[in-house]
Amino acid sequence: MDYVIEYLADRPEFLPVLAGWHHGEWGRLHPGDTAEKRAERMKAHLGKKQVPTTFVALADGRSVGSASLVDYDMEGREDLTPWLASVYVIPEYRRRGIGSALVERVVEEARTLGIETLYLFTWDQERLYARLGWAVLERTEYKGERIVIMSIKL
Repeated sequence: MDYVIEYLADRPEFLPVLAGWHHGEWGRLHPGDTAEKRAERMKAHLGKKQVPTTFVALADGRSVGSASLVDYDMEGREDLTPWLASVYVIPEYRRRGIGSALVERVVEEARTLGIETLYLFTWDQERLYARLGWAVLERTEYKGERIVIMSIKL
């Protein structure tokens, strides 16, 4: 299957779509938030070679996934920075390597920026990230969810 990964900065028309996905997937962690508010915040991601930035995966003429590089992704853990965040692939395109490619693209971007360690948290994809070279840093609870914080040395 053919797909490409581009900076969201080069495809800003997809920002509302991505904000909707992200709100649908993780909105419960941010009560009172909306897809519109998220889209407004994501405008800061419309850059290249910076933190924050977002990448979009495109296939068959449409957006099918995204991943971001952000300063921090967990309230209360601002000591860990920066983070891989918002890795999402639409259901019909999962299990095709797109999520892994998005993760690798963010890692590549972080490495280019001279970042030495990157962090993430997940509640259900620990095996995927471990396969990609990430190590468990801590197991904890966050906003009522059991999660694992992972890191990768660049």
